[in-house]
Amino acid sequence: MVKTITGSDFQFPGLKGIYKGKVRDVYNIDDEYLMVIVSDRISAFDVVLPRGIPYKGQVLNQIAVKFLDATKDIVPNWKIASPDPAVTFGHKCEPYPVEMIVRAYLTGSSWRAYKSGSRTICGIELPDGMREHQKFPEPIITPTTKAEQGSHDEDISREEIIEKGLVPEDEYKLMEKYTMDVFRRGTEIAARHGLILVDTKYEFGKKDGKIFLIDEINTPDSSRYFYADGYQEKFDKGLPQRQLSKEFVREWLMANGFQGRSGEIVPEMTDEFVNEVSERYIELYERISGEKFVKSDLTDVAARIKGNCERFLTGFRKNQIVE
Repeated sequence: MVKTITGSDFQFPGLKGIYKGKVRDVYNIDDEYLMVIVSDRISAFDVVLPRGIPYKGQVLNQIAVKFLDATKDIVPNWKIASPDPAVTFGHKCEPYPVEMIVRAYLTGSSWRAYKSGSRTICGIELPDGMREHQKFPEPIITPTTKAEQGSHDEDISREEIIEKGLVPEDEYKLMEKYTMDVFRRGTEIAARHGLILVDTKYEFGKKDGKIFLIDEINTPDSSRYFYADGYQEKFDKGLPQRQLSKEFVREWLMANGFQGRSGEIVPEMTDEFVNEVSERYIELYERISGEKFVKSDLTDVAARIKGNCERFLTGFRKNQIVE
């Protein structure tokens, strides 16, 4: 089995603190910047699964880097550099307390809610008679509140966000515009490579009075992709869509009796299953980028990441002092 990185505890120059999320280890540098290490951890149903996925962190980081670079003409983003295949360094922003989820198809959690009888998502009315994987006339934004660690995100409407003062109205409108524009660009890039960007989430933050796009974007952890080839035929016949996303991991867990509920035990993740997940992540990278995935050296992955980050930070902080 190829080595994975499922955790880190580095002491970088200028380190002010570390936050460890489900997948990312976020290092606060000088209270101005973030060094984000994307681990090989994988989560589903708000549970971190017991085994890492080879190359998953590299895939997620490099996809996010490509899309951040491909959309920086639309909205400023937090990225400054990527000092290692699994790491991004960038601006530390004050995050807005909502996530902007944009959906182009009735799929996943939105379909599960619709199937159970719900016809309203985040204040948006949906008509009767829709089918699973059906395309909306126009993409819709279904925001959620950003949950504290260990809690679930909650759906919220545009009106509630503004009424509760979570985001000022003018800033929220700009976030909506950025969301749609970035999603449109992601859709165009996906289409060039035979994929459909089905839904995704974007997060925004603020620094020096300016709104920044932050975190990962358009990765298989935050997005869902269908293969364009065969979509219509499968939809017409009511068949499952072939997709590249983390949804198949959730489906595997559900088929094995796990949905993150109390008392449930995570099923055994065999080598075969772990390798299958890894291959799907690599496939998505190659499909969405149009490039061959170059596997990073995992001889001692922790030492590689630590060395690359330290060398970058030493030079970066030296330049900041000079400036």
